[in-house]
Amino acid sequence: MDKHGTYLRKPEWLKIRINTNHDYRDIKHLMREERLHTVCEEAKCPNIHECWASRRTATFMILGDICTRGCRFCAVKTGRPTELDLLEPERVADSVSKMRLRHVVVTAVARDDLKDGGALVFAETIRAIRRKAPYCTIEVLPSDMKGDDESILTLMAAKPDIFDHNIETVRRLTKRVRAIATYDRSLAVLRRVKELSPNTPVKSSIMVGLGETKEEIIETMDDLRANGVDILVIGQYLQPTRKHLDVIRYYSPQAFDELRDIALSKGFRHCEAGPLARSSYHADEQVDEESRRRHDHLIQQTEEETKAE
Repeated sequence: MDKHGTYLRKPEWLKIRINTNHDYRDIKHLMREERLHTVCEEAKCPNIHECWASRRTATFMILGDICTRGCRFCAVKTGRPTELDLLEPERVADSVSKMRLRHVVVTAVARDDLKDGGALVFAETIRAIRRKAPYCTIEVLPSDMKGDDESILTLMAAKPDIFDHNIETVRRLTKRVRAIATYDRSLAVLRRVKELSPNTPVKSSIMVGLGETKEEIIETMDDLRANGVDILVIGQYLQPTRKHLDVIRYYSPQAFDELRDIALSKGFRHCEAGPLARSSYHADEQVDEESRRRHDHLIQQTEEETKAE
């Protein structure tokens, strides 16, 4: 909605190509069969058809599908979560193995009802995937877990290949956009992860179009770099329903190109910036070389063992 109270029409570059081919249907069937949730569906991600149908990748959402927070940008259901599903880590790992994923992103609803924010289930999911799909690299995208150091230690002990926690927006807009989470606590979580595991790529994302200024975006870049973030994702905020925050501005592809150039000039090793860029978009391309070598070696080893049989 612009300053005159008129809803903004989506520009041409935000039109999404729908593709429901065999791979798309296969992944959807598998998710339902295993009673799993994906943030692709729950958050109404605009890239679901590209990722499922073309890249055959998905972002698993563990700890149920009910979030304890009510962020004003997010379409995930909010309420009181049910009990934990202790078999979920194994089902996620089984699905990763069946799909022979090269890279998997594991995220979750915020579970402020749990003392550790769900860190133990994250860790168990990582370990289960390592056992059943050792060739797959693993990225985690948790909430801030209330900044609890024990929770961060629990999760990082499982050694994910990439740690991702989203700052979401600039400092000035945080209270209006996010529920419970704070700007400085998110920075503290990112910094702590880098202290614990200096060689693990740390990633964060910011949405634009909520009324931030270019100067505020650059300030956020500086804050993220100062707190150990290596990879930055910048994407257009899209209003999931009329009940959510309005879009104040649609950024052009050229504006995203400029923001990417600025980010890279500040030392980010990778910046995914574009109208449809999201946390897990093209995540498989952001894995570091060491993890990629491990993946390629295990794939080759698996193929040799299969031929020997």
